[in-house]
Amino acid sequence: MNAVNRRRFLTISAAAGVFGTGALLGHHATSQPLYRWEGVALGTSASITLAHPEAKRIVARARAEIARLEGVFSLYRADSALSRLNATGKLDQPPFELLECLSLCGTVNAATDGLFDPSVQPVWRLYADSYDLGRAPDAEALATAQALVGWGGVHADAARVSFARAGMALTLNGVAQGFIADRVAALLASEGLHNILVDTGEMRALGGHPRGGAWPISLDVDGQILPKALPLRDLALASSAPRGTTFDDARTQGHILNPATGAPSAQPWRLVSVTAPQAALADALSSAFCLMTREEIATALTAFPSARLVYLG
Repeated sequence: MNAVNRRRFLTISAAAGVFGTGALLGHHATSQPLYRWEGVALGTSASITLAHPEAKRIVARARAEIARLEGVFSLYRADSALSRLNATGKLDQPPFELLECLSLCGTVNAATDGLFDPSVQPVWRLYADSYDLGRAPDAEALATAQALVGWGGVHADAARVSFARAGMALTLNGVAQGFIADRVAALLASEGLHNILVDTGEMRALGGHPRGGAWPISLDVDGQILPKALPLRDLALASSAPRGTTFDDARTQGHILNPATGAPSAQPWRLVSVTAPQAALADALSSAFCLMTREEIATALTAFPSARLVYLG
């Protein structure tokens, strides 16, 4: 089993201490006991935390939405919309959620000079398959896979999503977890709910902590918990680590690949964390920033005034 599979259920952002002492009682606070569901979404640890007398019913609605969206975005379900697109190179009448996500991908692709590119999936698959056999990809195979990468070859409209070249494929693992967090939060907000923390691998705070104040989120950098918590209220937080998940047992070949070269990130960053109003945007940006210098990150952020780089190190 390669390192990607062995580490699949680890949350890269590794948020901890969400019930810190910084949450003080205020006029919107509740004495209702906190309820926390823990499970899995898109192959990673997930949770929903709230304080509400109908918490179990609310979580059941959220879990149903997560399951529905996994049917759109999962790479590990053969019947998902994304898997069917990758298998045939086209998908007629694509789900609206897939189109919305691809639209965001195009925006972030343009703002990062192509470094955020979900069409890198053929190269990613080559790395995973090669290291499953205990070796690095050979140069010829890598060149063949690299020739299939290019966001310009992805065509999407309401009638069809299709690829320009046979063998192209997409991975939305750098954005879909955040997208699902946003959709779950939107569902709960439509029911008039608030003060809920949705974590599907990336975090989306709907309101603040039920005890008052913001949700205090602590970041884990290579096993070290940062002492200062990030306050999260009506905001999303996403984190990526270039070598948080690796293809090889030695943990040298990170899972975030440069679409221009086909190589794992050469940047020194251990963790990149971004906040934004939408978890999908924060997710995509944190993924792309793993491949970028500090100066390149600052330039890309000018296209997204509501997004903030909150940790880079």
